[in-house]
Amino acid sequence: MRGLGIFLGIALNLGSPLASAVAHDGLPTAVANMPAAARRVYFQTVFERRVVTLYAQLGLAANGLPLSVFREGLAGYYNIRPMAAGHGGSPPVLTLLDFSQSSQQKRLWVIDVVRSKVLFHTLVAHGKASGADVPMAFSNKGGSEMSSLGFYRTAPTTYTGKHGLSLKLMGLDPGFNTNAESRAVVVHGADYVCQDFVRAHGRLGRSQGCPALPVAETTAIVKVIKGGSIMYLHGPAGAGYRSQWLNAAAAGEALMALR
Repeated sequence: MRGLGIFLGIALNLGSPLASAVAHDGLPTAVANMPAAARRVYFQTVFERRVVTLYAQLGLAANGLPLSVFREGLAGYYNIRPMAAGHGGSPPVLTLLDFSQSSQQKRLWVIDVVRSKVLFHTLVAHGKASGADVPMAFSNKGGSEMSSLGFYRTAPTTYTGKHGLSLKLMGLDPGFNTNAESRAVVVHGADYVCQDFVRAHGRLGRSQGCPALPVAETTAIVKVIKGGSIMYLHGPAGAGYRSQWLNAAAAGEALMALR
């Protein structure tokens, strides 16, 4: 336990002389020499510290994003981002959609993780078969007209479709959203995503499964998130979502590799 306490101290004080001694694999020497279980604790501690620090810097509590949702999204961001290394990199941007919230609320956040800045915070629609105001049902099946939970990577480029400027999504969670491309689940603008619709109907309009945005903001958002950035669609408790990308220790290790 004494050794574990020392290692946790390193995680919480990354500028210490001990932490700055680096082994050949890029990790602090003390970390590289840890038993596997202790390394996992170290990496998870590094990640949890980053979550709390960045959450506070971004002021997300005041904007209605729960810490738990942000934590999940950030875990996926760090776990998935290294996959972009062989594709020319990707924007350091994380888009979070909290579909456990009412459609009347601004439940989409676009965050520049490196600059610690919220770029957009706005409305977003869910699939019509997922529910009325708060979506409760989700599907990966074609023709379901439901939203699909989980992590996505955005397409390299945009296209102009029947809804105007649009952006394709690639689902990264088998069983939850990997049919996104064949279902034509894309980011696009829609007239029914606006406060006027909410005032008239008590909720936003709904899509056929796409995360539809306010028309006036679509172009700006799509231009920022295109190019392989990470998107996370969170659902309500009981939705049954699970993912390999939520591993906190792996996220901490990936975070350390970026430093």
